[in-house]
Amino acid sequence: MIPKGTTSFGNFAAELQAAMTIDDIVKKFKYSILLVLSFVILENVAWIIEPTFFGKLLDALIEKFYDKEKVNYILPLLVWAFIYLLNVAGGTLHRLFSGKVYAKIYADTATNVINYSRKKGFATSTIFARADLAKEYIVFLKERLPEVIWQISATWGAIIALFFYDWRIAALAVVVIVPIGVINNIYRKNVVTLQRNLHDKREDQYRVIETGSPETIREYFYNMVQPQSKIAKWSSIDYLIIKVLLMFIFVGVLFIAVDVDEFSTGKTYAIVSYIWTFIASTDYIPGLMESITAVRELNTRLKEEAL
Repeated sequence: MIPKGTTSFGNFAAELQAAMTIDDIVKKFKYSILLVLSFVILENVAWIIEPTFFGKLLDALIEKFYDKEKVNYILPLLVWAFIYLLNVAGGTLHRLFSGKVYAKIYADTATNVINYSRKKGFATSTIFARADLAKEYIVFLKERLPEVIWQISATWGAIIALFFYDWRIAALAVVVIVPIGVINNIYRKNVVTLQRNLHDKREDQYRVIETGSPETIREYFYNMVQPQSKIAKWSSIDYLIIKVLLMFIFVGVLFIAVDVDEFSTGKTYAIVSYIWTFIASTDYIPGLMESITAVRELNTRLKEEAL
């Protein structure tokens, strides 16, 4: 039985209308969020194009100091340094404004949630549960959304860059993306139910701590182990299959590199950098899918209950 003054997760979601869904938060703070994301995009774009210009600098230096040719390496050096500093500037400003903007958003959202809940006369346990729900949205906006942007820019940016070196390498990467997308869709369908289970249990957390016996508290937390373990299992399977698929890119690049004679040292460096960028971007996929699935489940729940 839920004590008087508390509600189920779904019921209090239906009651709360102000700045609760992630859509409401984004609409209210869209300009602040766009400011932070613009620096994230600047950082990522500069990072993606940097290997190309470092490769050009590398070729210029090799021709200058090893072939003793009269090559102007100052311009390639300045261009690469400018792009590198753009990346640094984007990363610095992203981190600076991110802390200020999202701290303010959470303060505003949590205040609205708590004040509204107190006016409705909800128990302390319910108020804490609502504040935690708001925090999960802020964590998604602050941490996961930049990772989503990085995932997209790194994956497709690397593919586009590889196309200018050898279309076969780019085509190989595109082919690998198709099964990765299928695997991630299977992952999402299986994890969404588990996330719903976790969210159902989380609503009772403060009530259990406040009123439960040691045995009840122990049982409550151990009941959350199973869905978390299943999510971890699906995450590991997702990671394993993707990494095995990416092995074929390595093999394909090896054969293509042997077949092509005009790859200079700088071009080879750039190609390897873009391949590693493409592969590294996939490391985020399981965690991102889990976080996105959790937020989407919460958003769907809130909207359905509000109808």
